[in-house]
Amino acid sequence: MLSAAVTLADEGGADALSMRKIAQRLDVVPMALYKHVANKDELLDGMIDTVVGEIDPPVEGADWRTTVRLRVLSARRMLLRHPWASAVIETRMKERAAPTPAVMAYLDGMIGVFRAGGFSLDLVHHAMHVMGSRLLGFSQELFVDSPTPAAPTSSPSPAAPASSPTPEEMAARYPNIADLAQAVAHDSGSVVGSGCDDQFEFEFALDLTLDGLERLRGAAAADRRR
Repeated sequence: MLSAAVTLADEGGADALSMRKIAQRLDVVPMALYKHVANKDELLDGMIDTVVGEIDPPVEGADWRTTVRLRVLSARRMLLRHPWASAVIETRMKERAAPTPAVMAYLDGMIGVFRAGGFSLDLVHHAMHVMGSRLLGFSQELFVDSPTPAAPTSSPSPAAPASSPTPEEMAARYPNIADLAQAVAHDSGSVVGSGCDDQFEFEFALDLTLDGLERLRGAAAADRRR
């Protein structure tokens, strides 16, 4: 069912998707689909997890930089195959109490890559903001209007089932996200996410970008001198 929905969205966009169209594609009655999803929000969440599952796993033995770069480029290829996905991921990240399970697992894995590469939790926190939604192949801020992923609210969102995982269960499933959430400083007025200092994150990303440009400028000047 989810594969059929993804294919239909690839053909006509997520906005044009309907249970009736999916049922026609599968040659079943629309009511049969509600055995699998309760509503369109759950359908979209399942579609997100389906396409995020296409992102390549980490390459064994690669260093952290290679691993992050390859996975981000794989995520971008996924989005080029599914042009509707970035808008749906961004919208559902804002509407849900937490990202979908596949997105959570992917982000948890990326945090783990940074940690295995020797990054402190504080530096991982800033790195995740610098990378933002580029981790998923596009360029909008990943954490806009979204609470810290490892700290879901006690009351489920409209799209979440009544048996949403407890914070303890979430921490067990996504230990790297839990460690990060517990380590960062908190700024309740932040627009980039609960627990984040807007001004610091903005300046951190800006300075890192300028440092990179300066490195490239210096390399180009050295090439000219040679």
